[in-house]
Amino acid sequence: MATTSDIRNGLCIKFNHDIYKIIEFLHVKPGKGPAFVRTKLKSLTTGKVLDNTFSAGHKIDDVRVETHKFQFLYAEGDDFHFMNAESYEQITLNKDILDAPGLLKEGENVMVIINAETEAPLSVDMPASVVLEVTYAEPGVKGNTATNATKPAKVETGASVNVPLFINEGDKIKIDTATGAYVERVKE
Repeated sequence: MATTSDIRNGLCIKFNHDIYKIIEFLHVKPGKGPAFVRTKLKSLTTGKVLDNTFSAGHKIDDVRVETHKFQFLYAEGDDFHFMNAESYEQITLNKDILDAPGLLKEGENVMVIINAETEAPLSVDMPASVVLEVTYAEPGVKGNTATNATKPAKVETGASVNVPLFINEGDKIKIDTATGAYVERVKE
């Protein structure tokens, strides 16, 4: 059993007969009344995100989890195949468990969170950012823009990302996996 003071990003808890992962939290101490913790929880079974407020000192049921390094092998429809980097054991996960399946490139290393009691995979933590090559981008027209103009571009995994006008086909770009947004152009 843990309390609200143990809440941190990435903590997995049992709540409403389901397992949730804490995405965001904020400790609030108003001038009048008791303190509380405002959280954003993501269900690890359905993927739904909900907001919840815990009063200070509230007991929460944490789930014991282990993280293992896995390498993404390939996708087959909605199934994604991964291999454990230590034991070479392969697992297949549904695309619903992944936060950003469109940004996952073959050979990419990810961290898979596994429930220590049931040995069931709960979620996949992507790296903070990935570097992908632009396979299609319309040419940007200079002069008809104000500030921060963007255009859609397709990357090698098939995902579509809004990029600045100076990005062309063949450029490698860094993408934030949490938001799916362009970060910077990468020179190699």
